[in-house]
Parts: sequence; C-alpha cells; structure tokens
Amino acid sequence: MKSFNKFMTLSFVMKKVRSGLCVWPGMRQLCLRKGLLYGFMRLFSSPLKTLRGASRSLRVDQFCSVVNMSSTLQIELVIGSGIDKERIPGIDIILNDGDKWMFAGHEVHVMETPGHTRGHISFYFPGSGAIFTGDTLFSLSCGKLFEGTPEQMLSSLKKIMALPDDTNMYCGHEYTLSNAKFALSIEPENEALQSYAAHVAHLRNKSLPTIPTTLKLEKACNPFLRTSSREIRQSLNIPPAANDAEALGVIRQAKDNF
Repeated sequence: MKSFNKFMTLSFVMKKVRSGLCVWPGMRQLCLRKGLLYGFMRLFSSPLKTLRGASRSLRVDQFCSVVNMSSTLQIELVIGSGIDKERIPGIDIILNDGDKWMFAGHEVHVMETPGHTRGHISFYFPGSGAIFTGDTLFSLSCGKLFEGTPEQMLSSLKKIMALPDDTNMYCGHEYTLSNAKFALSIEPENEALQSYAAHVAHLRNKSLPTIPTTLKLEKACNPFLRTSSREIRQSLNIPPAANDAEALGVIRQAKDNF
C-alpha cells in the first residue's frame, strides 16, 4: 500500500495465484504509474480497477487504454457500479448490491454504499475479513455528501457496521490525523479516541499509514458512527430529539467547516 497526495492505492497480491486487485487508485496516470512501479504490478496478470471519481479527471476508457499504458502497467478489466454505467464510459463488468464473485480464490461481496456519491460501492472479502470502503467510511470520518443525503450515508454506514467487529477496513484516503483532530474537538472525553489519536500521530510522525483499522475501533472512536453520543450532541448543539440522520448531517457540516 502506497499513498500519494493522500490518495490510498490499495492492492492485494495473491501469494499462490499470479493476479492482483487494485482498488481505488489515484486517478492521475502519473500517480498510478509511480505506485505500480514499486513492484506489485510485476506480479499481476489480471488486475482490476474501479473508481467513480475517474470521470472527474480522465475518462476510464482512455485511462485504461492499451495505447496509453505500457504492457506492464495495463489494466485489463474495469469494474463499476450499475448505477454509474451510463456516466462512466469503459466499464467492463457491472456490479450491483448483493453480487458475489470470485477473484483469485477469494469471494468478494459487493455492497452498495451511497452517500458520498450515489453509485458508490464497497467490496467485502469475508474470507480475509477485509472491506474496501473507498470514500464512504474513513478512519474517524465519512465521505462528504457530494451526491447523497445524511439518510443515505447513515444507511450505508450501518450496513458496513453490521459486519464482524474484527473486519479490517481499508479506505480511499489517508486522512486519519486530520480526522482525529476534529473528532477530539467534539468528543474530547472519549478515552478510546484519545488513545487512538495518540497512536495515529505516532504513526504519521514516522510516515507510516494508519490504515487498515478495524470496525470495532471505528465504532468506539468515529463520530459519524456515534451520532447518539451525548457529548457530541452537546458540543454541536444537536437537539436531543434529533434522529441519527439529522445528527450525522450536523456532524458532517461541522467537519466540512472545521
């Protein structure tokens, strides 16, 4: 795993099968080239790539074109949400909520997790106990509501939190240090958060990644998963009668303005 400009390039390298999976790479070709040249692409025979944000900077079909990439960096298959099939040209495999597929001997469960974007999907590997949450769930935060609503984001987060507590969570950005500062500002008495924030600062001071984290840790520390916290509600003047979605919306707005 290598980070460039806070984008996380996450990859699985299968020990017994010469194949790989690249999830949510940074979308500029130079960024991807730098990351892949560190060595893991040399092991890949059928890498996959997916990202809704691709259309923001470069068309997927251009980005993955054999013409635009050397053979050692070629991405052979692009997978994406069925919701986005009309607005992201070049998707080879359409995935929908509840789909299951096999990759290099690993079962992958597709989870629609809208909120950041309406077509956002996450990938759960039950055999490995790992989930790739992209821009839906970050460590100590969630994605901005670019296309979704607080209700959609809350539903997506609940879907993720229904997985086993020991599930390792891989997100799309290394934002944990800045997220910790915000989380502490609205829930300073949370001892689990205090401890985790100190650990995060230690890791980042050594230029080490904070990802993966676990869902159990996120439940104890992430303010977007703690919308019923009395301390958070008091810090942000959220009325006791406000439901969890309304509270999440207030927390998200406060984070946007932090």
